[in-house]
Amino acid sequence: MEKINKFWQWFCDHNEQLIALGDLDEKERNELENALQYQLTKYCDGLSYEMGDPTPNGRRIIFSAEGDTDLFRFVVELVDNAPDLDWWEFVAFKQPYGTPVKVRFDKYTFDSSKMHFMQLENEEEPDILGLRVAIDNPVKDDDDQLVGVYVTLEAIMGEFDCATLVGYLETCPVPAEPFKEGFRPLDELPEFIDWFKRQRDAE
Repeated sequence: MEKINKFWQWFCDHNEQLIALGDLDEKERNELENALQYQLTKYCDGLSYEMGDPTPNGRRIIFSAEGDTDLFRFVVELVDNAPDLDWWEFVAFKQPYGTPVKVRFDKYTFDSSKMHFMQLENEEEPDILGLRVAIDNPVKDDDDQLVGVYVTLEAIMGEFDCATLVGYLETCPVPAEPFKEGFRPLDELPEFIDWFKRQRDAE
């Protein structure tokens, strides 16, 4: 609890600077953003944050464990103990962006409207979701491409669902007739995830 209090005390002490972040010059802005990350790392190494653009209602800051489920509780505890500050919305975990999405990762660009998926069932672990994702020009044993696909799924599903539900992921080329092969458009993944969770919870 002491580390949480120290983080939020630092945040409150620098609240006015953080509110005016967009008005700072590049050097000051980078220093403040780096200082915020440093304080977050002091609380729990492995966490990160994303600060949204200001809106008439304030600004949202998302705290993330970068998909590491071992650190999820630290994200929850941090947000649960956030101070009630005007202009700020504190959110646990990266939220779903919805579909369609375009994600750039390393040298790759992933367009969800051109991708497809199918469920890979495992009778031994029915609560864990396996996915085969069809993409253009898959590269065998390219970890960066596979991570890029995962990041795309995370953008569609949100960090929490992606990390806790998807236990296996593989890629393949887009078939000439994907629907006949049992694939669905990746943009339908949110609907499928809702169905999957209802089925899981009903058992």
